Amino acid sequence: MINQLYNTSLSLLTDLYQLTMAYGYWKAGKAEQEAVFNLYFRKHPFQGGFTIACGLSSVIDYLNDYRFSEEDLAYVGSITGNDGEKLFEPGFLDYLKNIAFACSIDAIPEGTAVFPNEPLLRIQGPILQCQLLETPLLNLINFQSLIATKAARMRLVAKDDSLLEFGLRRAQGPDGGVTASRAAYIGGFDATSNVIAGKLYDIPVKGTHAHSWVMSFDSELESFETYAQYMPNNVTLLVDTYDSLNGVRHAIKTGQQLRERGYDLNGIRLDSGDLAYLSIEARKLLDDAGFEKTNIVASNDLDEHIMDSLKIQGAKINVWGIGTKLVTAYDQPALGGVYKLAAIRSESGEWDYKLKLSEQAIKVSTPGIQQVRRFKDAKGFLSDMIFNIETPLTGKATMVDPYDFTRNRSFSEQAAFEDLLVPIFAKGYLVYSLPSVHDTRTRVQDQLSNFHKGIKRFVNPHTYPVGLEKDLFDLKTNLILKLRAANES
Repeated sequence: MINQLYNTSLSLLTDLYQLTMAYGYWKAGKAEQEAVFNLYFRKHPFQGGFTIACGLSSVIDYLNDYRFSEEDLAYVGSITGNDGEKLFEPGFLDYLKNIAFACSIDAIPEGTAVFPNEPLLRIQGPILQCQLLETPLLNLINFQSLIATKAARMRLVAKDDSLLEFGLRRAQGPDGGVTASRAAYIGGFDATSNVIAGKLYDIPVKGTHAHSWVMSFDSELESFETYAQYMPNNVTLLVDTYDSLNGVRHAIKTGQQLRERGYDLNGIRLDSGDLAYLSIEARKLLDDAGFEKTNIVASNDLDEHIMDSLKIQGAKINVWGIGTKLVTAYDQPALGGVYKLAAIRSESGEWDYKLKLSEQAIKVSTPGIQQVRRFKDAKGFLSDMIFNIETPLTGKATMVDPYDFTRNRSFSEQAAFEDLLVPIFAKGYLVYSLPSVHDTRTRVQDQLSNFHKGIKRFVNPHTYPVGLEKDLFDLKTNLILKLRAANES
């Protein structure tokens, strides 16, 4: 779908240093050396207890059409270094021209609840190709996972109320708006105002009129009646242009006329003022006039915290129109995903495991060709264990907290589990059938229903147990000690 939005090669959707490293691999004869990278994040957004994986569909679209066009290569060939000379020689440009995507990618399906340090994607293949994918994969996964998570939090508050995404006009450019609409729908929203997103992704679209419609008429009542005359099956009236409660009364008169024609008043929308008070009073006016089923829609810079507050105050809102604070992930603008080398194939054919050291424990990466095993019982999910698929798991599995090795838990061979990473591409060939956006949306709610409610609360959420399988923990610890000793010497 993103290739329909941008009808051009997207292979240059990357940072220059990916190309300079690729050139270095090519010059050093390492371009085809097999490597493994993991894409993951270190901390939940919004101070929450879970994150929703999203963006895999865009990754598949991107990789299915991965190529360097003649225009791309002409531009790359024109880039100069600090001395004004060309950075890349013609032979490298020819290599890129003939490159054929050959990586294997395993990923956690969209709509899955995920946790820090778990690989959302595992990329295996020629190191030059793996390196070139770092920036675009992070770009496609980070933002959509962020928005899907924000939307899922709002769904937790809304419960059975309707959620409408109204954010296109405030989004970060066209792609920010379109991908946010899709991610919001996956996270739990019911519809969007974004028409192109509706077309591209089969998302329901909703919308009626703005204040300008009302202001263009001599009276509010005339504007309502005219709208209802021409759009009788889509009448939700914005009532706060002049006086909200008088606007509700005018909407009721319009609704009575609609009923005479065999239609009904779908809703009224409040976009300013004290939404708790106004919705309560509006509900009284509507119910007294026999419009008990007419929806009360609220908008006006809402987020999950304001929604929660309004519900506590007894607001009678049952449809929520949310824009700016959803599509911009208002209080946290980035997920912070990273992409780290975890293994490289040696000349002998064995895996040489890699990790990045840091003075900050949270920034020390984990080596290995990783998989995530989610243990569960009849009540739901219990914990996630990251393990190295090159080390067979036999017998009891022991999981260690990487930040507190005194904490561990064990699972018997009979314990129920699911391995989260599934094959997407096998040596460049797509082997995965992507679920519909509607099935992915359902998966989010199914996932969240299987976690303890403490993980889903907004204030000081419970930490879901995630750890390293004992052999992987030992591998990481020994590699850290080895690297530190080598550095000191």
